[in-house]
Amino acid sequence: MAQSAKQFHLNAFLMGVGHHEAAWRHPRTDAQRVLDVAHFQELARIAERGKLDSVFFADALAVGPRIKHNSQAIFEPVTLLSAIAVATERVGLIATASTSYGDPYSLARKFASLDHISRGRAGWNIVTSAGADEAANFGVDGIPAHHGRYERAEEFVDVALALWDSWEDGAVVLDEETGTFADPDRVHTVGHEGRRFRVQGPLNSPRSVQGRPLLVQAGSSESGKEFAARHAEAVFTAQRTLEQGQEFYRDLKARVVRHGRNADDLKVLPGIVPYIADTKEEAEELERSFTDLISPEYSLRQLSTMLGVDLTEHALDAPLPPLPTLDEIQGNKSRYQLVKDLAADGDLTVRQLIGLLGGGRGHRTFAGTPEQIADELQTWFEQGAADGFNIMPPYLPGGLDDFVDRVVPILQERGLFRTEYTASTLRGHYGLGDPGNRFAAHTAAAVTA
Repeated sequence: MAQSAKQFHLNAFLMGVGHHEAAWRHPRTDAQRVLDVAHFQELARIAERGKLDSVFFADALAVGPRIKHNSQAIFEPVTLLSAIAVATERVGLIATASTSYGDPYSLARKFASLDHISRGRAGWNIVTSAGADEAANFGVDGIPAHHGRYERAEEFVDVALALWDSWEDGAVVLDEETGTFADPDRVHTVGHEGRRFRVQGPLNSPRSVQGRPLLVQAGSSESGKEFAARHAEAVFTAQRTLEQGQEFYRDLKARVVRHGRNADDLKVLPGIVPYIADTKEEAEELERSFTDLISPEYSLRQLSTMLGVDLTEHALDAPLPPLPTLDEIQGNKSRYQLVKDLAADGDLTVRQLIGLLGGGRGHRTFAGTPEQIADELQTWFEQGAADGFNIMPPYLPGGLDDFVDRVVPILQERGLFRTEYTASTLRGHYGLGDPGNRFAAHTAAAVTA
């Protein structure tokens, strides 16, 4: 393939000892490392060795009903990324945090702290918690309505942005002779009084070197896409075919433009779970070795959550039972639709379906040689389905090692990916400039008046 004049972005989505639900049982992993912060520091250093834009941790606010066979979220991700920040220098650090529970002030302060600790490498993956188990941990009965979660998220993000803006660049003076720590004219109250939040401000953390954390979003429902078009600077998405990826990409970019933004200000990063080996056959055998370790009890509970119907007693070798309509789903609508379509397209049994979902919960899986993986990424990028990719190694650290050491050099040779970092902040890695400050213009106007 010919070299590309444009380069794409790569994020490493890190989860336990691998994305495959049976990764902790596989001989290529050490299950004990899910509790070891040094394991995650090592993973981030591997990503940094490959010059990846960022690493990312998902999160959930409940154990859920599947603890017997698996639990992926052990550490609170901002805390974990603070430990990773001091073990790395350049790679971006993206953490999931929910707008459904908690408050904007605490979240804004937490991410501002991570941004300072990492010298401008923090990113916030904005989610609206959709689990009944999560709701129960915060005194809420049942799953909050889908539209209500996004309404709350809109106000939540607006307040967080205002708090990050409450300190202008240059507000911290540190003049020892005059005893001036900060210029009070450059530190602003927020004075937010909305439907769900009342926040005075300012934030008790100055503005970071990158201005504020990168905003990331992962929902692909109608509400999710509209939210992303207004706010997100990167989107993690699950698309299984090139055609689906192209359709999603065109749709989301058009929405971004309708909201008065530049289409390039939002990066679309589909997820891919790569099984890498010297031959296609060996890669497929590697994938099967993970599939063979799936625990049906765990997978059926996962699938039940995705589809909004109890499948725990359903026959594995039967097709899915009748499913709720999309309008009846209050949880993750986009993942529901993806799984429903996947089952319908192939007329799959439940056993076949959980095998397909085991590696990435609906994200695209691909087994092949390093060259074939690189070809696949290049095709999606050059044919308008992606600005980059969310790499989801099925096992860790080996799967990330293989991608960095065997696939990234091919992408670099083709001119598709950087050979050295050219920026020091996460926003810089994604080619994004200063986000601006809503209060700075008022200060400038007052000075010239």
